[in-house]
Amino acid sequence: MNSAARRQIPAVSTILDALNHRNLPQPFVVEVVRRKLSEIRAANDVPKFESIVAGIRRSLDELHASRLQPIVNGTGIVIHTNFGRAPLAGEAVRALREIGSGYSNLEYDLAAGERGRRGAYIETALALLCEAEAATIVNNCAAAMVLIVHHFTQQELDCFKQSSSRCRSEVIISRGELVQIGGGFRISEILEASGANLREIGATNKTMLEDYARAIGPETAMILKVHHSNFFMGGFVESPSSKEISALARKRRIAFVEDLGSGAMFATESLGIAEHEPTAAEVLKSGVDLVCFSGDKLFGGPQAGIIVGKKRLVTALKREPLFRALRCDKLCLAALQTTVELHLDQKIGEMPTIAVLKTSDDALRARAVAISSSLQGLPATVGIGRGRAKAGGGTLPSSNVSSVTIDIIPRNSSVAEFAATLRGSDPPVVGYIADKRFKLDMRTIFPDQDDLLIKAIRAACTK
Repeated sequence: MNSAARRQIPAVSTILDALNHRNLPQPFVVEVVRRKLSEIRAANDVPKFESIVAGIRRSLDELHASRLQPIVNGTGIVIHTNFGRAPLAGEAVRALREIGSGYSNLEYDLAAGERGRRGAYIETALALLCEAEAATIVNNCAAAMVLIVHHFTQQELDCFKQSSSRCRSEVIISRGELVQIGGGFRISEILEASGANLREIGATNKTMLEDYARAIGPETAMILKVHHSNFFMGGFVESPSSKEISALARKRRIAFVEDLGSGAMFATESLGIAEHEPTAAEVLKSGVDLVCFSGDKLFGGPQAGIIVGKKRLVTALKREPLFRALRCDKLCLAALQTTVELHLDQKIGEMPTIAVLKTSDDALRARAVAISSSLQGLPATVGIGRGRAKAGGGTLPSSNVSSVTIDIIPRNSSVAEFAATLRGSDPPVVGYIADKRFKLDMRTIFPDQDDLLIKAIRAACTK
């Protein structure tokens, strides 16, 4: 670009005056402007001033929209991984505010007046809840699996202790359990990143106890069973029970670990769902050595990986140097502590995810009727439909929950354009498109969001 063209490039201050953008910190705005001007300098021509400002404003709006913020979830997916999974109970939110706004006894023994042990109370409470000998917590369930596999695959082979550092490295797992979790992560990749060599057994649909027995050898570190969580198999399928595998593992003196994922602490049938999610207590009674599960799914708490089981193994895990890198901070522990207490006090109805799943269709329909009535007269057809909500988040994969939807067909825009407009509202409203309608599932919209929803729909219809 020649010097004459360069002189046509506006100054940073000139663009800042034209933008008058107050939704982001000034350093963000300045950086976006400078990057855009650098792109222009590297190009062959200078766009019109209005075009430059409009392009920068779009970039700033996209940056602002990417900030972490509340949304209205009208998708019907209760534990939505992309939306932060389980909303916290009110008591957990209060605990976050109290602990986060000041000092706490995170690692201080108030009785002794000296340094104490982090998480002592919550680990005791979790062990009681899960009917386990001991418990501990890391920052998510994948981290729990990494820690467990890392620990067991570092155990030296008896015959090599005197001559080398060769370790037991094999983890036995059924091919039908090599699941892929959210974000494209695969169990196999997580295990291999932990230093394990996978010993895959059986077929996708059938794994027999004999397959496990034949696979156990001198380099076997552990047997791993992974709950399907986010999918189900039917038809010509078979796999041994946890009790059968436990008996084999004890006989062969091999550790047996089960990843439950969902974190259910109650009979999921009580939600009116036929599908049963195994609980940690149930699995431990079958003889499993260690169980891990997520804190932010059906457990209803913050993101966490909870490990429960035999005391000697939990104690060994906590001695691993890796444990410090994976441990939870004070905010996670504060929210999780309150969530555990709600479970122990049998107050699970106070957890938003459970309350949402148990809400009757009649209650949802009454709210939908009120919202629909408030939207009459707009340039759109607004009706009430039927929905099928899902628990989501890798839980209850074969079960749907009946629900009620608000169905909208806009007249002044396409359904896709209408959906995009609602995603840009404050707060953003996210639904889904089906049968050429924009649909909002009432089961995942909280009652205190109804007025916000009405306001957003009105604005989108008249935009």
